[in-house]
Amino acid sequence: MKLDTKEFAEKMQKTVDGYRMELASIRAGRATPDVLRKVTIDYYGTPTAINAVANVAATDARTLTITPWDASQLKAIERAILASDVGITPANDGKVIRLCFPQLTEDRRKEMTRDIAKMGEAAKVAIRNIRREANDKTKAMKKNSEMTEDEVKASDKNVQDLTDKYIAEVDRITADKSKELMEL
Repeated sequence: MKLDTKEFAEKMQKTVDGYRMELASIRAGRATPDVLRKVTIDYYGTPTAINAVANVAATDARTLTITPWDASQLKAIERAILASDVGITPANDGKVIRLCFPQLTEDRRKEMTRDIAKMGEAAKVAIRNIRREANDKTKAMKKNSEMTEDEVKASDKNVQDLTDKYIAEVDRITADKSKELMEL
């Protein structure tokens, strides 16, 4: 009886998906509503995402506009953006908040590329931890006489192949994002 790797494949895929979401919030000189995904406001006592209380749209490559559905929330949204790590000062005209993204400098691009590499390495470590968990499970199954030595080797090979596949995907995503940053 070989180890069922479906559970571990799902965990590895969730790790890769989480890494993608984390990269989406990194501003690459282009205005995307994803930059505000983690920013929340206090909406009548409840922490609420900005996109749940306002229309967030990219009007051009460097400008985001935030139009609240409830005009009384304009100041709260502005404060939340200022308090966040977005790093852009909002411009409030009384009805709409505008975020103008500056052109990234070469040094900033290189710094962001290093940050992306660190995040990619963290995702790969998480994938390797899932591999270790799977290998520990096969060892436990062998100890309990649920697996033969050959089945353990085959299971370990399957888990390693799975690990290699997901680590290669993280490397590809990291390279794509780094290339995107350096081409701007």
